[in-house]
Amino acid sequence: MKNLVEVKNLKKNYGAKKAVRDISFNIKENEILGLLGPNGSGKTTTIGMLLGLLKPSYGEILIDGKKIEENRIETLQKINFISPYIELPKKLTVRQNLIVYCKLYNVINIKKRIEYLVEKLRLNDLLNNVTGELSSGQKNRVSLAKALINNPTVLFLDEPTASLDPEVGDYVRGFLENYKKENKISILLASHNMNEVTRLCKTVLMMKEGIIIDKGDPEELIKKHGRKNLEEVFLKLSRSKDEFY
Repeated sequence: MKNLVEVKNLKKNYGAKKAVRDISFNIKENEILGLLGPNGSGKTTTIGMLLGLLKPSYGEILIDGKKIEENRIETLQKINFISPYIELPKKLTVRQNLIVYCKLYNVINIKKRIEYLVEKLRLNDLLNNVTGELSSGQKNRVSLAKALINNPTVLFLDEPTASLDPEVGDYVRGFLENYKKENKISILLASHNMNEVTRLCKTVLMMKEGIIIDKGDPEELIKKHGRKNLEEVFLKLSRSKDEFY
């Protein structure tokens, strides 16, 4: 499997503050890579650079072999994202929102693409509802449909199942697993749901103070740190007093 995302020696400084300090990793096609870290770990800054929203202080990011900075329009057409911090236009209906994003991404068969995502994400009953009046869980599903609207080869997911009830959350995780296999896309998953990360990710990166302090298969990390589950590993590393350089 080839690498669809390559991150090389990435750094981000804000004056004297080093938010991200020389990290490198790859995401292969048909892979979901977990990115975990406490608040202030540099995780959000890293995602911002991957999306082209923040310019790295040093290092480079390649999407499907091409540098983002040198091929911005082409590479941004291949990626999409979901974040709980970015809301869809509230006054538009769900249908109107999806149509707008289809046009922004130059989707060829708009009707077919919307029908597919609406069915898969159980949005049929919400299409004519005003987006701002939806519940948090409903908005999350609409945001996921938006994130898949351009059939991206690379998908960045920040808390994709937050606010979903257990049954719908489980369904969405199954959908993501199947969608990844069928389309051979690369996914970066940032989540505080450790069961979700354990289920979806073959490899997990643990960030703290701007660097990657550990990585590996979730089950291997659990054994390595002598804990019962990934949440206990996360808490151990997050609470560690060690300084990392």
